[in-house]
Amino acid sequence: MASVRSFAFQSLSRNRTPFIRSQQRRWAQVHDVRFLATHRDPNQVLDRYRSKLNQKAQQEGFESVESLKQAHQEKIDKLRREASTILTPEPPKPSAKPHTPPPPPTPQSSAQSQVAAAAKSASSTGIKPLSSFLDVEKVRALPPKEIEAIWRLRHASNPTSICAVIPVETYQRIVSAARQNPQFILPLPRSASESQGAEPSAPAAEEQGGADIHFLQWAFHPPASAPSAVNSHTSTVIFTPLAAYKLHGAYAQPHTTITHHLDLADEKGLVLMHGQVMPDSGVSTTEATWLVSCVQRFYDFGGQASGRKGELLRMFTQGDVQNFKIEELMAEAEKL
Repeated sequence: MASVRSFAFQSLSRNRTPFIRSQQRRWAQVHDVRFLATHRDPNQVLDRYRSKLNQKAQQEGFESVESLKQAHQEKIDKLRREASTILTPEPPKPSAKPHTPPPPPTPQSSAQSQVAAAAKSASSTGIKPLSSFLDVEKVRALPPKEIEAIWRLRHASNPTSICAVIPVETYQRIVSAARQNPQFILPLPRSASESQGAEPSAPAAEEQGGADIHFLQWAFHPPASAPSAVNSHTSTVIFTPLAAYKLHGAYAQPHTTITHHLDLADEKGLVLMHGQVMPDSGVSTTEATWLVSCVQRFYDFGGQASGRKGELLRMFTQGDVQNFKIEELMAEAEKL
């Protein structure tokens, strides 16, 4: 992964185009196509083949074509019926027994159908539901501190796993900003020894230190469990090296994906976050944890992002290349 230094982004101030060009989308429209049946004058067809019809009539012992036609009239009518196209279907015949509407579903069956629909939606998006990590029904009876301890222990043995427990109020502030600013870039500070493979002295590393820039994108999916006032969605954030995103666009392979589970947000006021770092992606779990922590710093408008961090996020979304500075982004990212 190439190191990105501050001078590499000076061209952004001279370019008025957005930082991340939106991927071209092509929309297909389906139009109602109806077939038009054309009919020829039967007399024209008859005149064209009259000589052959007269010959056929004489061979079969008929005086004229009309007598031949009358003899085979029944067969002709049958072929016409078989070849005819029904343009409009016949209306169904009314049944003797009146139709009785089904009884309304009971509250229990309605809740079960919602859970089944949510599970089907989660499987279609490829997102693991919270039930794949915990026994949700048993966890609901525990206090919030015990739930947080269990959640952290659940992922402690996985070296490529990231987890966190977020208060629902903080998450709602973050997700509100994410819906308005679904894309952003974050710097990952690196020393010259990491980026160039050398081993300079400590002062030299500080002078030459740069940062790798990573692109993040939010996505919102249907809830994995029965929806409620708070549990109305499941959100994911993917992190991709900016250089790879510029090269491959939407087909770039993300190195880290985090998912926010809101199953316990109503009862316990907690949002359980789980992240997975792809092995051999060039980004360590510690580095990915740094990027994930920066999400709250820049997206929590009511908290850590109430100052300049929030302004940088808005400027990036608006494409304000004159005021958005990479040096300032790096400085704000390192502030706790």
